[in-house]
Amino acid sequence: MTARQFWLDEVPLNRGHRSASDTPSIRGGGQILQRPAARLHGTRYQHVLAARVPSRVTVDLNRPCRSFEAVVGLDDYGVTYGEVVFSVQGDDGRVLWSSPAMSADSPPVTVRVPLDGRTSIRLVVTPVRGSVPVVDLADWAQARLTC
Repeated sequence: MTARQFWLDEVPLNRGHRSASDTPSIRGGGQILQRPAARLHGTRYQHVLAARVPSRVTVDLNRPCRSFEAVVGLDDYGVTYGEVVFSVQGDDGRVLWSSPAMSADSPPVTVRVPLDGRTSIRLVVTPVRGSVPVVDLADWAQARLTC
C-alpha cells in the first residue's frame, strides 16, 4: 500500500468528538487556526497549524500512520514575551517528542515522530517563562502525517 500524506492545515476540524471518518481529523478546533502559510524566524513555511499558548490539540489518526513531521516555532507576527515548549504526546499520554524552551529569537526546530500502533497524538504547547496566554502564537508548520 502506498503511503499517503495528510497536511494538518487541510484535515477536518471536529469541535469535540472523535470523527468516524477513515481520514485523520483534529479535535480542539477552538484553540487552533489552520493557515496556508506563516513566518517563523524570518522563513516562510506552508501548511501551518497555529495554536494559542497554552494549547493541547488532539489529532485522531483514524487509520494506521507511520509518522508525524513538522517544523515548530513562535510565529513572527505574534507578540511573544516569553518561552514555550512544544511536545507531541501519544494516546497514552507519554511524551514522544519535546522541544527545548523556545523564544521569539529561537530558530525553528524539526519534529519527527514515529506513530506505529498509535490511534491519536496530542500537540501540546506549554508556557515556560514569561509567556502571555492568548497573545503568543505557536506554529506547527509543514505539519503532516504519513499514513
